[in-house]
Amino acid sequence: MSEKSSTHPGAAGRASTADQPTALRNVVLVGHSGSGKTTLVEALALASGAVNRAGRVEDGGCLSDYDDIEHRQQRSVQLSLVPVDWGEVKINLLDTPGYADFVGELRAGLRAADAALFVVSAADGVAGATRMVWDECAAVGMPRALVITHLEASRADFDEMTERCRSALGGEDPDAVLPLYLPLYGRPGADGHAPVHGLIGLLSQRVFDYSSGERTERAPTEDELPLIEAARNRLIEGIIAESEDESLMDRYLGGEEIDIKTLTGDLETAVARGTFHPVLAAAPAAEGAKQGLGTVELLELITGGFPTPVEREAPAVTTPDGAPRPALSCDPDGPLAAEVVKTSSDPYVGRISLVRLFSGTLRPDETVHVSGHGLQDRGHEDHDVDERVGALSTPFGKQQRPLSKAIAGDLACVAKLSRAETGDTLSGKDDPLLMEPWTMPDPLLPVAIRAHSKADEDKLSQGLARLVAEDPTMRLEHNQDTHQVVLWCLGEAHVDVALERLRTRYGVQVDTVAHKVSLRETFGAHAAGRGRHVKQSGGHGQFAICEIEVEPLPGGSGIEFVDKVVGGAVPRQFIPSVEKGVRTQAARGVAAGHPLVDIRVTLLDGKAHSVDSSDAAFQTAGALALREAAGEVRIDLLEPVSEVSVMVPDDFVGQVMSDLSGRRGRVVGTEQSGAGRTVVRAEVPEIEIDRYAIDLRSLSHGTGRFSRVHLRHEPMPPQLADKWREEAENGA
Repeated sequence: MSEKSSTHPGAAGRASTADQPTALRNVVLVGHSGSGKTTLVEALALASGAVNRAGRVEDGGCLSDYDDIEHRQQRSVQLSLVPVDWGEVKINLLDTPGYADFVGELRAGLRAADAALFVVSAADGVAGATRMVWDECAAVGMPRALVITHLEASRADFDEMTERCRSALGGEDPDAVLPLYLPLYGRPGADGHAPVHGLIGLLSQRVFDYSSGERTERAPTEDELPLIEAARNRLIEGIIAESEDESLMDRYLGGEEIDIKTLTGDLETAVARGTFHPVLAAAPAAEGAKQGLGTVELLELITGGFPTPVEREAPAVTTPDGAPRPALSCDPDGPLAAEVVKTSSDPYVGRISLVRLFSGTLRPDETVHVSGHGLQDRGHEDHDVDERVGALSTPFGKQQRPLSKAIAGDLACVAKLSRAETGDTLSGKDDPLLMEPWTMPDPLLPVAIRAHSKADEDKLSQGLARLVAEDPTMRLEHNQDTHQVVLWCLGEAHVDVALERLRTRYGVQVDTVAHKVSLRETFGAHAAGRGRHVKQSGGHGQFAICEIEVEPLPGGSGIEFVDKVVGGAVPRQFIPSVEKGVRTQAARGVAAGHPLVDIRVTLLDGKAHSVDSSDAAFQTAGALALREAAGEVRIDLLEPVSEVSVMVPDDFVGQVMSDLSGRRGRVVGTEQSGAGRTVVRAEVPEIEIDRYAIDLRSLSHGTGRFSRVHLRHEPMPPQLADKWREEAENGA
């Protein structure tokens, strides 16, 4: 990670390869939407020589946001891999969406990477969602650096933004977040804003000037030297402290001049350990320029300061049946262990799986074992199958460049794994493994859909199965109560992308309909009913009469059936028939078509005929008796209630509690969850939180999260129940 002038031979037009894991770096770019991640990836590719002009590959397409949906929506919606070479090192840049609806793609990028580059816009600042991801990375010790973009904005101020980053992300040790370079400003323009055209290296005390379109190096002028001293001393002290080099600290405090090679070594140690987080600046290349401001410095930081895959701990593995296995090491000669971090479909190639190899070597045409477990609740089936690997490639925009092999620590695309889904483990067929899954957010926004036409209905099931296989943050539900097909997503943008992919990739047009919650019915008081089913139309007739009594039971009791017939008024063989008729009618409902629950039905009396009575006749009589009883009393609607746990920064606790109360919720408690965050627990009717995933994001400025667990059904307030019935009758 030396501060020097660098040139790099063009790498455009060829696949980037590495022979050893130590020659690999896997870096994920993190930041809120609009912070400039995709632009930065393109600038780094240009500086490395991977492309000849910013953001474009040989066919003229975009390098990172190449999907048609991304073009139409003008934002990243999926994880993109852009491999570039810098010297002898292959860098896998993982560009992630910044919009909260696609946090599943971000989590996949974090899983595949060994270090994170947080991109912060000088015009917008540090978003709350960015702080949350920063904390996640800190919890696992992932190395992180910050890049400040959009310095060309009229109100942009590098020093001010650096201080805001230190305050927001430095936690108890803000000196762990310090600039490695200072911007060099030109003359102010007509708007009074001074453009940044170079960087001053604080360790090397050299100036790197980009004003000519290429990076040049020179010594600082006498006017520039005073800008360096205070910031340089602070940086050196921070590096030495975070690298825990006590002997070097003693030498420094003793006034000894520390050579740059020693300082750079300690910087690399501190960054790789995840204890020091340098701040840099970057800007895209001007028209015709070969390098954007700060791009060379970033590439040198990545290759010199970020860890290799060998230095990062691999996820835990077991056998498919759960037996523990020894920890993996990043060894190309070790047992094969790879993970599918992204699944997509190509109209010509079919299914393409982006995999991260943690151990072993993967080659085309070999047979591997595919293990997928633990996502049954999201519409996925457990599977353990052997499949033959198709071609291996590395993506570059829309292109797929062929690979002869992929080694431990690298990422590659695998074609034609028909059963592999995102999150699955690939391993040797003779030594199957299952990798510990990464944490994925729960999809909490429901959207009910139906096929637009009969032709679409025929293709809907297969299209939905493929869609869910690609995206583990999406859950497919076939609700047996409401008879709706429901896609559970993370937000409205997630829904839009899912439905567009159904239409464009799989040729399935769907319509969205109002989502229904699973209501129940119950008796509001005791009632009696008489079911009489008597028909005689020549030949064998039908005769069955039964009298029942119905009483309400406490919530969660279900349906009890009690036989109190005396004297054989209803023959013993037909009593189960009455019960079956009652239960069948209860499942269909007696008022608004919702299942009837929490009642005791007592069979008191009845009549039978020696010839015309039958099982079917008494089933019908039982159903008629229950319907008659329901006509005598008030039928209450029961609505599902969930326990909702909302985690928000302390500043939003009052607003969240007030909002939950407005949703007929009962707050049952609060508790601290780390510094500055509180969990609010409440019991809330599910009808009131159908769109809560969207509302909470707005209320908390994107910093809130929630989970929900079904508790029970409770009586709906009478005035609301009446309104609900009226809307149902009107077809609303």
